[in-house]
Amino acid sequence: MLKLYISPGACALASHIALEEAGADYETQVIDLRSGQQRTPDYLAVNPAGSTPALATDHGVVTQNPAILALIAQTHPDAAVAPIDDPYAFAAFNALNGFLSSSLHPAIGKVLFSHPALEDEAKDQAVAQALAKYQLVEDHYLKGDWAMGDAFSLADGYLSVFTRWARQAGLLDASRFPRLNAHLDRVQARPAVRRVLEAEGLSVV
Repeated sequence: MLKLYISPGACALASHIALEEAGADYETQVIDLRSGQQRTPDYLAVNPAGSTPALATDHGVVTQNPAILALIAQTHPDAAVAPIDDPYAFAAFNALNGFLSSSLHPAIGKVLFSHPALEDEAKDQAVAQALAKYQLVEDHYLKGDWAMGDAFSLADGYLSVFTRWARQAGLLDASRFPRLNAHLDRVQARPAVRRVLEAEGLSVV
């Protein structure tokens, strides 16, 4: 059985959604980031980087959401949760997940999770930079109702992590980001996503 290490509401939510959408046989273990559990010897033995998600498999531990999403899609082909049969479409899927991981996540993370918290001009600049990343997704990355076009893929679950954060922070303005808002509502309406939110003790936002 697969074992996913998560922290409720953190970016590991993407991998949790992926496993549920794929119908995988898995279990979860919560790592409490606020108490520093990710820095304990037990967890560092799982993931020396001390972050979530981490997916324990029969072939070792896989870390980083983009890698985990690609693995889940390829090992659960019948679930049709990514365009794995088309190398170019699969490259686009991986490119979007790479952008979310390397660009959008750090940008919104700086706004929401800096210690000490950003203030005044520094906060305004960070917010502007993060919103510019969301604008790229709004204008260019969403290909239709879903990120890859007409069909749901695991990239949609990943994107919803960051639109949830932005909406909770009052940054996902409906007039500026109508497509992202509609997309988030669409993702959160999915039965598998509802089950994951409930399992993590989270509410629809």
